[in-house]
Formats: sequence, structure tokens, C-alpha cells
Amino acid sequence: SDVCSSDLLLLATASHAQSSTSKKDLVARILVLQQPAIEQTAQMLVERPALQLQQQAGVALQTRVAPEKREAVAKQVQQDLKQYVDEVSPLVRQQAVKLAPSTIGTLLDDRFTEEELKQLIAIIESPLNRRYMQMGGEFQKALGEKLVSQTQSLVMPKVSALEQVIAKDLGLPPPAAAKASEPAAKPAKK
Repeated sequence: SDVCSSDLLLLATASHAQSSTSKKDLVARILVLQQPAIEQTAQMLVERPALQLQQQAGVALQTRVAPEKREAVAKQVQQDLKQYVDEVSPLVRQQAVKLAPSTIGTLLDDRFTEEELKQLIAIIESPLNRRYMQMGGEFQKALGEKLVSQTQSLVMPKVSALEQVIAKDLGLPPPAAAKASEPAAKPAKK
């Protein structure tokens, strides 16, 4: 990232001129500690439209691209999506870090006392919190796997029906992918 932690500290300190120096320093420290989360928020904002386009492209591949061309078109779409994410992500992350002092920093300064900011820093820096935060991916994976296995037989027929309705709304023939996925959903009912 072009904006490093020391730059974030300077930006946060400069944007809180009305606060005490000690409180400004505490807010700036929290922003530095939260920089990975700030950058992750920016990354998610960049990836959201790419994921939506990827889903739309997947449907279009099945309904509008000749079967013999699907693999090549899919590879090109993936390459284009990756290029977009690679190009845009650093710019949006950098802007998020620059905006953090005037947004998150201002909220922290306005809504927390100096003592509360100190307590918040102690919580963020605690080894227990760090260990808990590192487990975020494991939590998501465990829940996601179980959720998919428990709801797939309920959701897939609804997705197929939705695809049928949308195709009808658009005046398109029924999606072949929806018909092909219905038998696959039935064995998952176990």
C-alpha cells in the first residue's frame, strides 16, 4: 500500500485538531491497529461488482455462448475480472486509508472518551483478541460448509425456479443449466 501506518498516523493526528493531543494520539493508534480491517473493507467494495459480473457471466456463458467456446470465453472473463481487481484494489485501499482519519477517526474522537479509547486499544492489542481475529477465516469456513450442506436441498430448487422465472421475464428459453442442476440437487438430500 502506498499509504503506510506512519502516514495514517499523521493523517489522523492532523484531522483531530479540536481534541487533546493525547486523545488524538489514541485515535491515530486505533486507526493504525485497524488498518488491515480498513483495507479489507475497501477490498470487499472492489470485489463486489466483480463477483456480480462473474455470476452474470456464468449465466450468460450457459445461455448465450456456444458450448465449444465456453471454456475459452470463461478463461477470458476470469482474466478480465482479475485484471480489474488487481488494478482497482490498490487505489481503493489507499483511498480508504486516507479517508479513515476523517471518517472513523472523527467518530472515535466524538463518541469515545480518552479513557475508553485506552480501553479499546487494550482490547484490540490483547493476545486473546488477536488469536480470536486470526480464527475469522476458520469460523467462516466451518459455518459456510455446514450451512451449505444443511440448506443446499432447500436452496437449489429455489435457485432453479428463479432462473426459470428470470429467463421467462427476459423472454429467453429456459436455462439449460437450471434443468441440469435439478437432478444434481436431488442426491444431495441424503
